[in-house]
Amino acid sequence: MVQGMALVDQWNIIERGLDPRWSDAQVALTLANPARIGRAAALLAPAGPVKTGATLRFYVAPNGPGVGPEAVRRISGRLDAEGIEGTFEVVSASVLAEVAAAERRSLTEEWDAVLADLPADWSDALCELSVTSSDHLDLTALLMGPANPLRESANMTFRFRVAHSFGYGASAGMVRRCLERVDEAGIPGIVRVLRVMSDTHPVGTQGPVWYLDGKAV
Repeated sequence: MVQGMALVDQWNIIERGLDPRWSDAQVALTLANPARIGRAAALLAPAGPVKTGATLRFYVAPNGPGVGPEAVRRISGRLDAEGIEGTFEVVSASVLAEVAAAERRSLTEEWDAVLADLPADWSDALCELSVTSSDHLDLTALLMGPANPLRESANMTFRFRVAHSFGYGASAGMVRRCLERVDEAGIPGIVRVLRVMSDTHPVGTQGPVWYLDGKAV
């Protein structure tokens, strides 16, 4: 993108350039002035950005994990209004509907890969499972029941907590068994880790509290 172009205009160009069948995208915003990273992160809070230096990364999806494209447009306008300059870049984008069933990894395989990427001393994780059709919502909620999933009303996503050895949340093994049941039902989806903490030692509490979209989870 052209340096100095309004962020809302950059986002409009990016959205038009995505495959019409796109299902989700990881987007990076690199600030021209790293000193504004705190304010930019606050404005982007609904997207759950991850900060690395002067860059904020977050997921965008029309019907799945992350914020929707219209929400990104509104946030971009607020960033522009506060004079925060930067450059948007699409890090990756998926066209989930076009992935052949034979090529798509199962949810249990996705889960195994997710766990392999976590640090060895992880203790608590906030995860989400997104399905590709509203027809699957009720059955997915039932099959994922032991993980105590919380449905995100605005999209087709369930969030749940996982505890490594103690604390609040399902065990990783229990989550894997739930995902096996979802796989057996032929329900495609995406499973991700949104937040993770390592080596926590709760005292007088069941574990950490995360805030997403202004709500405790």
